[in-house]
Amino acid sequence: MKRRDVLKSLSLLPLVGTVEAKSIMNPFSAPAEADGVPNLFEELGVTPYINASATMTFLSGSLMLPEVMAAINSTASDFANMYELQDKVGAKIAEMLKCEAAMVTSGAAGALVLGTAACITGMDRKKIKMLPQLEGPQREVIMQKKHRYAFDQTVIMTGAKIVEVENAEEMERAINENTVMALFFNGAISWYGGEDAIKHEEFIAICKRHNIPSFVDAAADVPPVENLFKYQKMGFDLVTFSGGKMIRGPQSAGLLFGRKDLIEAAKQNNSPHESPIGRPMKVNKEEIFGMYAALKSYLARDHKKEWQLWLDRITYIQNQLETIPTVKGETTVPEGPANVMPGLQLTWDEKRVKITGDEVSKQLEAGKPAIIIRGQGNSLSVGVTLLRDDQVAIVAQRVKEVLESALQKA
Repeated sequence: MKRRDVLKSLSLLPLVGTVEAKSIMNPFSAPAEADGVPNLFEELGVTPYINASATMTFLSGSLMLPEVMAAINSTASDFANMYELQDKVGAKIAEMLKCEAAMVTSGAAGALVLGTAACITGMDRKKIKMLPQLEGPQREVIMQKKHRYAFDQTVIMTGAKIVEVENAEEMERAINENTVMALFFNGAISWYGGEDAIKHEEFIAICKRHNIPSFVDAAADVPPVENLFKYQKMGFDLVTFSGGKMIRGPQSAGLLFGRKDLIEAAKQNNSPHESPIGRPMKVNKEEIFGMYAALKSYLARDHKKEWQLWLDRITYIQNQLETIPTVKGETTVPEGPANVMPGLQLTWDEKRVKITGDEVSKQLEAGKPAIIIRGQGNSLSVGVTLLRDDQVAIVAQRVKEVLESALQKA
């Protein structure tokens, strides 16, 4: 959904006080209690959280959809040949994404390792077995200096060296006989602000002129759904998305897709082969089936309806909290490309509501139920996209309780 569509949707929202609870419900409701099923959170003393923030790996990503759980459960009682499963699921995913080839990986991070390995080794069994300690000069991967990030360690794991460049001219000069790949971190603008030093199209053009593979990490870049097709259409040779964020698949699964020869080489560097670098990054059969089911569901979803549901949730929570003196809410939508989802930004006058956003966050996390919300200064960022339908009113009520407890009488 484009930003102008978002603003148009905002104008169509019901007036303050008119949003009913039923309008904030989604089809992915709270799990039913099952007789005789142990509560393992309780048994192990692990805290269950309500995530009113974002898809963070430390907080177990997102919640899998019922159809993903059904795929996992329905395939758990039989064995499968993992080579056949990866090939056939990959072929179906490639068909859905309209690309040459695809595979399920152990998250986007696993895809970065396997994609880089594929660019280094191709189908050469000797190189595959030796990685990351190849004979000869060290292989090199080009990256914009502004794109260096925590996850480029996955490139270094293959034994390659990252060569930083500041602009297109430096990129042209940096490419040599040891260059095996160029990596574009798509979320750099979202992470760091500022424009990319080398735009997508120019980056791809340079790679093609020198016949080196281009790889884009777009792990957190859906929604919008169009991004699943956008970067391969631009001409990137390899693309990765996380499976455990807004696609709502297994947290330990991801997608790697693009050029067929490189995907085949990535498979050779992966489990179930017994000696390659990707052996520790195996994805079990249930997760592969689950990732397939998640992608099918995501592509079939009514994304405009889902977006409107998120906006309705924001309005519901905002209406509850603006009854507190000086508390104001605003719908925010990041410019992107990563984590482009609507959220609620709350602010208040600290002279009347004597508490900081960070203090609100700490109280909510320490409470029951435990709720994760980001706060700083006199503001609170409330995420609504990861809430179960039964949690929306709970979040509104608990935030209201904490803010009201800090309210000074006029």
